[in-house]
Amino acid sequence: MPIYEYMCGSCGHQMEALQKMSDAPLTDCPTCGKSSLSKQISAAGFRLKGGGWYETDYKSGNKKNLAGDSGSPAKSESSASS
Repeated sequence: MPIYEYMCGSCGHQMEALQKMSDAPLTDCPTCGKSSLSKQISAAGFRLKGGGWYETDYKSGNKKNLAGDSGSPAKSESSASS
């Protein structure tokens, strides 16, 4: 579930709320009680960059880069039998 940031237009209170994407936006400020909360635009908490970060980051030894490794056992066996 994403974390949304809210700010009250009346008192300036800022808060975060863990909500489902299908949930209605919050409107009532927990500090002043007025219906003036608005969602804020914020950056994501993580960034995916590079090509293949998921394939190489958590593997060790000779298991790294299986898709681009020309010397992997699976590829050498299949090319030897062809």
